[in-house]
Amino acid sequence: MKYIANKNIVAKRVAGIFKTGEVINLGVGLPTLVQKYIPKDVSIALQSEIGIMGIGPAPAEGSADRDLIDAGGSQVTIWTGASFFDSATSFGIIRGGHVDYSVLGVLEVDQEGNLANYKVPGKMVPGMGGAMDLTTGARVVIAATLHFQPSGASRLKRRCTLPLTALHEVNIVVTDLGVFEVLGGRFLLAECFAPYTPAWILERTDADIIVNNDCRIVTIDTQPKKETP
Repeated sequence: MKYIANKNIVAKRVAGIFKTGEVINLGVGLPTLVQKYIPKDVSIALQSEIGIMGIGPAPAEGSADRDLIDAGGSQVTIWTGASFFDSATSFGIIRGGHVDYSVLGVLEVDQEGNLANYKVPGKMVPGMGGAMDLTTGARVVIAATLHFQPSGASRLKRRCTLPLTALHEVNIVVTDLGVFEVLGGRFLLAECFAPYTPAWILERTDADIIVNNDCRIVTIDTQPKKETP
């Protein structure tokens, strides 16, 4: 079976986790795709550490406000009722435990719940930024990532080899192959995404994985639904 990377599968499955009334922080990179898959009947508050509560979808072409950006510098819109505040208040929200889910991108994540997502040796980076606060302050930390690196190696590891952003903080990992819970120093495969199988995933992942007895094989359809005339 040939692996075909698909970020949209990751984004749509993560979006299906949230419930109305929850406060969510979406990290830079792949996590920014999550918003477009949030169900219409689910109302959440998207928070950005630069000081916005109530981020809306990406602006339509030609209608962007250059003063409205997220933490990654991408232009955004805001919902009616959104609020703006300074960085001290923003990080007070995060550190005070008021963020329900923090969704972060991944370079490596291991079965101990350790996350490496900010530094590749030999490359200049400004630092880990707000991720160190989001991983410790959020109620649940979701690592959202393609399962494999461009080299073909799995991003899920027995132990991270890159500098860590957070130690023992990741609760759930969602890849384009499935949903994994971090439990007892191992990954628990809770869902597998068709056409892949648990056996196929275990063979190609450099980590200890237990397949949940109730592990479901599900199909994630990322194609937009056609409107009924």
